[in-house]
Amino acid sequence: MKTRRSLVSHATVDLIPMIDVVFQLILFFLVSTTFAVMPAISLKLPTSSTALNSDVKEITITVTAGEKLYLNDKQVTIEELSLELHNSNIEMEERISYPVVLEADELVTNGFIVKIFDVIRQSGFVAVNLRTSEN
Repeated sequence: MKTRRSLVSHATVDLIPMIDVVFQLILFFLVSTTFAVMPAISLKLPTSSTALNSDVKEITITVTAGEKLYLNDKQVTIEELSLELHNSNIEMEERISYPVVLEADELVTNGFIVKIFDVIRQSGFVAVNLRTSEN
């Protein structure tokens, strides 16, 4: 007895599992993406038309409108700032070019900013940048 073989394949591709996997990958990459960590300090930075972005390792000093002082994300006094900068593990030769970013609220007085500049310079750091926001 002869049987006929069907040469036509009836295979189907189910796209739903592939869409699920792609969606899971997108969610994984969105959740695991690292974001720039900024201190949770509310500031209104002054604006500047010549502001530049930088992605280098740096020391960040933040001053709020109430003249609260933060070194990176740690609240310090002006005396503690001086001690922290003097005792930092950055070699004296590197301090000349090591970037220090000062971000101060636009309501902070000029006199307080000058005090901070003095502490920074006495600690051996020279490259001080003022962070502003773009217009």
